[in-house]
Amino acid sequence: MKAKVYFTKEITPDSLVKIFNQVGKRLEGKVAFKVHSGEHGNQNYLHPEFMEKLVKLVGGTVVECNTAYGGARNESDKHLKLLAEHEWTKYYKVDLMDEVGPDVELDIPNGITIKKDYVGKNLLNYDSLLVCSHFKGHPMGGFGGALKQLSIGCASSAGKAYIHSAGRTCDQYNLWNDLPPQNAFLESMADAASAVHNLFKDKVVYINIMCNLSVDCDCCEVAEDPCMADIGILASTDPIAIDQACIDLVKKSNDKGKDHFMARVNRQNGEYILDAASRLGFGERAYELINID
Repeated sequence: MKAKVYFTKEITPDSLVKIFNQVGKRLEGKVAFKVHSGEHGNQNYLHPEFMEKLVKLVGGTVVECNTAYGGARNESDKHLKLLAEHEWTKYYKVDLMDEVGPDVELDIPNGITIKKDYVGKNLLNYDSLLVCSHFKGHPMGGFGGALKQLSIGCASSAGKAYIHSAGRTCDQYNLWNDLPPQNAFLESMADAASAVHNLFKDKVVYINIMCNLSVDCDCCEVAEDPCMADIGILASTDPIAIDQACIDLVKKSNDKGKDHFMARVNRQNGEYILDAASRLGFGERAYELINID
């Protein structure tokens, strides 16, 4: 059977709750609510108040991890300060999962490029996972959605360096001197995404919000303004299918800005991650898009 991906054009706090309920997956126990907290200066990230109704519905704890590049989020003290400035701590209980080590090593026995993934140790404290992704472009991955949040998003600072370097280093300060071929990086992202998805198995839901569609990620301090009009919200239990559906919606759009958006995706061979992830068997590219409007 094809994966079910639910879709609504309405982008509101209420529609976010509605589409989550449509998936029909009850997230039990302690729920990790994975978001992108937004780099200092970024104008496109999703603000915390937008997700308040959904976080309260699932009783979630907002979780994040440190980055592996210079900025306001690569060290715990700076990142915690920014989480407060962006008001995440005003609205929610927030867990910076790799604030205190050691990292947790997840095995990836069938990994294409990497055989292990390093995540913030606090990820193991949760019973269920709700990944709420701002779908947009990305300078290195081409695009960012559920697979990016699972892989780079849940990885510790060292884990992010390990993924970006395709297993060459865990040192964020030496990472950028010798980057691997692009496909090896994308395969490493797929490998790491499989590790986190398989950790939670049937206790995870994915939501992609297609708004503020910039070619740049929320990790960019100076991001390009959105080049397309908002499209909607998607939800699924399959991280590959939901990202595939988002790419397809961009391609099918009549918005003139889609050519600019897809130029970024294609420049980085971004869709290759969908192929790599499907080979790992934790989801599929084939899907049924179900409009709930």
